[in-house]
Amino acid sequence: MLIGLLTAVAASICYGTGSVLQAVGSRRAARTSPAAAGVTAHGGPNLTSTAKAAMTWEFIVGTILDFVGFGLGALAARMLPLFLSQTVISANLVITAVLSVKMLGIRLTRKEWASIGVVCAALVLLATAAGHEGGHHAPMATHWWLLAVTALIIVGGTVAVRFLGARAAILAGLLSGLAFGALGVGVRILDGVEPFALGTLLADPALYAIVLAGAGGMYLHTVALQIGSVNGATAALVVGETVLPGAIGVLWLGDASRPGLAWLAVLGFVLAVTGAVAVAWYGNHEGAGEPAPEPVPEPVS
Repeated sequence: MLIGLLTAVAASICYGTGSVLQAVGSRRAARTSPAAAGVTAHGGPNLTSTAKAAMTWEFIVGTILDFVGFGLGALAARMLPLFLSQTVISANLVITAVLSVKMLGIRLTRKEWASIGVVCAALVLLATAAGHEGGHHAPMATHWWLLAVTALIIVGGTVAVRFLGARAAILAGLLSGLAFGALGVGVRILDGVEPFALGTLLADPALYAIVLAGAGGMYLHTVALQIGSVNGATAALVVGETVLPGAIGVLWLGDASRPGLAWLAVLGFVLAVTGAVAVAWYGNHEGAGEPAPEPVPEPVS
């Protein structure tokens, strides 16, 4: 349990730091582009602008940290109940909020700090109440359903961003969280890991759900950082990343709390989600009244 918790905390630190670095890179790329460039007719970023953001050094370092966080999170998902591992990993919201003050010049309100405090308290309750993790086996139909739902999330999110534009920031964050939640479930039920069997691993639809969820979730999270508040987008991601896999772990995979502490686990889970939603709501208004930065004119050759 302790090793799993430390692994989840390390993953959380990597994800939180990576999110802020990616936001810095996204905003720097946006400042050096003409105002009308890189957007769809509905005001959302197109693939070109997203790719340009992904080429900044801040974004590249942030992406490397995300990959490290992914590896650590995968280990935690197999050592802890999903409702605990995903919630601890989602505490990267706290890291994101604190670093955004220093690196993005964002001022957090008292309501945002209070909401972050609620999330931290909820994590303590969850860690106290968590019991053993359930099994790693699920029917093959579940593996196929996971792949189908993951594809639906990614395709639906991409279409929504294209047609809703800047209004899709929180939705993109939420769907990226659902994708990362699906990734956690896929890691948990993946066949061919223990014992290792390459043929079984490659034949498992959950493996391709993991790959699709990772790549698609990263894209949707990048878009959310481009068009919305870093804290709001990350908090929406927290909700999607926590609720679905936590429920699946309890209902279908046998995750459980310690005897007599189910109420504490439920309370901690509800407080964690409530605190994340509060940060998403308050963080979404960050900079709402500030004028947009003027684009830097390109030099005349």
